[in-house]
This record gives sequence, structure tokens and C-alpha cells, in this order.
Amino acid sequence: MSGYEAIPGLNLECGEPVFNEPWEANAFALVVGLHEKGLFQWNEWADILSETIKQNDVSIPYYQSWLEALETIVSRKALINSSEVSIRRGEWVAALEATPHGSPIELKNRFSLDLETNS
Repeated sequence: MSGYEAIPGLNLECGEPVFNEPWEANAFALVVGLHEKGLFQWNEWADILSETIKQNDVSIPYYQSWLEALETIVSRKALINSSEVSIRRGEWVAALEATPHGSPIELKNRFSLDLETNS
């Protein structure tokens, strides 16, 4: 037994954690990259992630908690201000709405929606 079974919301294949969507891998890589740049200690990250998981319902996917914890540590460390986070979130929502079902969601797609609404 790997111990991963005890992590709420973490999907496993053959007993190992898996990413279900590309954004999950991106969020994972962002955390690792920020840590490698020395912007926070790994124990700080682990504490925030644990806190986030405890606060969330067990039905929340693991990497959703990972993303929430990433937003928390970025905010606490003032790596980006809250208005920038809101702007990026809005851009991703616009990109999601402008992306055809089954296609990758990319920020460039948000401009498609802007063009449609301005026509």
C-alpha cells in the first residue's frame, strides 16, 4: 500500500496518483517551480495544502484543493496581488466559455469571445 489511498479526492491508477486534466499537471508544476525558485519552503506548502484539504469536502478533487492552496500561498507570499488573480481567473473563464467542447482551453481563446460580444 502506497499511502496515497488516504488522500481525499486523489485519483489513482495502479496505486499511483494520476493527473486527470492538463491543468492539474500545470498547477503541480507551478508549485514545484515556485518552490525550486526559493519562494517558499516545502513544509510551508505542505501545511497550506493540508489545511485546504481539511477545509474542503471529501468530494472535492485533490488537484482542486492543490489549486486553492496554490492561490493561498501565492497570496500570502504576495507573489501576485488579488486583483491580478481575479483578472487571470476571469480570463480563464472567458477562455473556457469561448472554447468548443473537447478542445484544449487556452487563454488565446478568450479573445474569440471578446470579438463575438463586440460584434
